[in-house]
Amino acid sequence: MKHIFIVVLMFAGINGFAQQHQVGLRLGDPYGLSLKTDLNEHYAAEVILGRGSPNSSQYYRRTFDQNKPLSSAIYYGQQVSGAFSLQARLAYEESLNGEFDIAAGNLKGFAGFGVQLRNVAVSYFYHTPNGGENASANLSERSDIDFGPEGFVGASYLFEDLPVVLFTELGLFMELMNRIGHLKVQGAIGARYRF
Repeated sequence: MKHIFIVVLMFAGINGFAQQHQVGLRLGDPYGLSLKTDLNEHYAAEVILGRGSPNSSQYYRRTFDQNKPLSSAIYYGQQVSGAFSLQARLAYEESLNGEFDIAAGNLKGFAGFGVQLRNVAVSYFYHTPNGGENASANLSERSDIDFGPEGFVGASYLFEDLPVVLFTELGLFMELMNRIGHLKVQGAIGARYRF
């Protein structure tokens, strides 16, 4: 609830000078609800609230090995749940109708940057070779919080007779919190209703 309230406040501040708004679904990594508003002819702000994909098994194994619950703990797996994601972004958009001789609708290319917060609950499973060293503790539950900048490029198409925008994008997220410098390629497709 706290996160939804923050998103509403962000858009309330932008609402004073915004021209058009869009709301829709984004499918990909992360997936969720996309709220976008045009700031002027070329710039737009967007907030995405949703769920991100977990990292690879190697990522979690390295994280476990760097911070073992017991010195003799031997990792043998993990379970990930509750992958929350929040993104705040700014994009520069340019119409591509002239370059592709498009007469109906509006094809735009865009590029931008933003920040992303991801949180995942991780249950680590492990065992110890020495039964005397707290042998019953074979589960370690942790929260994996990732925060950092992201850059992205993409294209969108606004239909001429429908207030619908289709979009696709590709981006790169870099962690500054938890595992500094870890890069994650992200991509998505989606649709938004323009009002």
